[in-house]
Formats: sequence, C-alpha cells, structure tokens
Amino acid sequence: MTTYRPLPQAEFRHEAYRLVPIRYEDREPIRAWRNAQLDVLRQAEPLSAAQQDAYFQKVVLPLFEKERPGQLLFSLLHHDELIAYGGLVHISWPDARAEVSFLADPARAANPTTYRQDFRAHLRLLGQVAFDGLKLNRLFTETYDIRPAHVAILEEAGFRLEGRLRQHVQLRPGTFADSLMHGQLAADYATAFGTTL
Repeated sequence: MTTYRPLPQAEFRHEAYRLVPIRYEDREPIRAWRNAQLDVLRQAEPLSAAQQDAYFQKVVLPLFEKERPGQLLFSLLHHDELIAYGGLVHISWPDARAEVSFLADPARAANPTTYRQDFRAHLRLLGQVAFDGLKLNRLFTETYDIRPAHVAILEEAGFRLEGRLRQHVQLRPGTFADSLMHGQLAADYATAFGTTL
C-alpha cells in the first residue's frame, strides 16, 4: 500500500473502519459521488472520467512523494468496502492546521444513522492522522447551513462553531446559503473521543 511520506503509518483503524491513503481504483466511484452531490460541494459542474483521471495523475499521485503535501486524501473503508473519502486539505504546515473534507456514498448518506456512524468514524480516524500522526494543532471545516445533521455530527465530535458567513455561496440562481465555520483543537478532539494525545 502506498502511504504519504509525513505519516508514521499506512492506515488507521477503528472497529470495522479503516482509513487508508486514497486508492487509484477509487477514482471512478468518487467521481460519481461528487457528481451526485454538487449542492454540498465547492464544485461548479459534473466531472468527466477524463477530468477525474487527469486530476489523479497530475494532482493526487504526486502528493505521495512530497514531504509537505498541500492535502492528504483518504479512502474510508467499512468491512474493506469503500464507503466514503475525504481528508486534510488546504494544509498550512507553518500554522499546523488543515481543513477537513468528507464525502460519503450517496446511498449511505441517505440513511441518517449510517451517515452519522460513517462520518464520526471518519472524524475519529482523521483526528488520529492530524493530531497523533502529523502533530497538527487545529482542524477546521466549512459547511453550508442546508446540512443541519452534518453540523450536529461535527459538534458532537468536538468541533466548535466559530463563525457564520451569511449568504456566502449561491447554490442555484437566486438561492444562497450561509457557510458555517467550525474548528477543533487537539484537546477538543481528545475530549470528544475520550482519547489521550
């Protein structure tokens, strides 16, 4: 398995979940998931298979060779089946911070109980990557306010609401949403998940 140079280990586990560096073979399901959920992403239009292949070749694969990549993307597996992906993006190594990203298989995202379990597992494992593995100080997120269940899971996992950007994104012509900004420090993570860092 390919791993990122700054990480001390190739995978992170919790119960039946595994977080592994993003796999090349996952690019097509991820593309389909992104195209099916444009309303919650900072993506203006559907991606073609050629665009996705080019992105993996030019952007994703070179990340594995960098000492300090700008992002670390992961495949989230449940019982060894791909169910979601995400990672640490917009990493600022000097400031020891990164933004959290997460996108689940739409079928799993449609079930509130399954989505909560998957997203919490992702946040738990990503916290291990960020705070244990990389010794980051802070994680942050931007979530559109049309996703109250997603926001509730973030807050349950130790992320604190730090601000609201009013009418920050236009979802459709004439329809705006606020962006909610949440942050988590290592101590917030440890408290939420009952771990010691």
